[in-house]
Amino acid sequence: MPELPQKKVGIIACSGEELPEGTVTRLAALKVLEKLRTTDTVTICLPLFLAGGEGDRAFAKFYPTIAIDGCEKRCAYRGTEKYSNRPAASIVVSELIGKKGFEAPKGLRKLNQAGERLTEVIAERIALQVDELLGKTWSRKSGEFKPTYTEPATDESKEATCACGSGIPVQTILVDGCELTLVALPLIFENIYQTHQDPSPQAVNEIIEMVKIYNPVDSTQPNSLRIAIQNAFQTYCQKQEHIK
Repeated sequence: MPELPQKKVGIIACSGEELPEGTVTRLAALKVLEKLRTTDTVTICLPLFLAGGEGDRAFAKFYPTIAIDGCEKRCAYRGTEKYSNRPAASIVVSELIGKKGFEAPKGLRKLNQAGERLTEVIAERIALQVDELLGKTWSRKSGEFKPTYTEPATDESKEATCACGSGIPVQTILVDGCELTLVALPLIFENIYQTHQDPSPQAVNEIIEMVKIYNPVDSTQPNSLRIAIQNAFQTYCQKQEHIK
């Protein structure tokens, strides 16, 4: 039985190069992604996200994200909140400097020693936020994270994952005999099923609206797409009833 991709946390950093604090966010995020929590995190590209990247926006909608901002403008946080969902956690480097009395970093492409130390602090804070969001606890006895139970998913929950590498599940349906792969469809089904446990017209309408957010949908075949989604959701509902 296939399983959903491991739950991960998205890291979205402002990376503003006009301020040293922006360089700190970029380097701290990279440290978490490449060294501290390599298997638990994915990066979300802020420029691509703001430009309409379906995969990144879908991930931020359905999975927890941490916004790392250099200054009070909070571009990463506000962009994520506007186009997907409110970030699960937020770190603002300039605020942390003020509250904790850290020495302000200097340098844009290459940080001074104060900037390097601050980068380490921010990276550790991000890593702790990741652990908290994933519900992980450290075992001093074994020197590793305690295992957490992951409930197995149903067959239709994952047929592939998004090409962006975020781990978002996708599902392929047949529309007029042609295969159409839709980003986040299994998660959308799961979301809608919480309030509509049958393929009613209202449920299908809500699914289609969410599908359009994360997928470029051909508007020339709305009826065919509707029928295909309705049939797929009906199958999903039937399988959920068997699980109960």
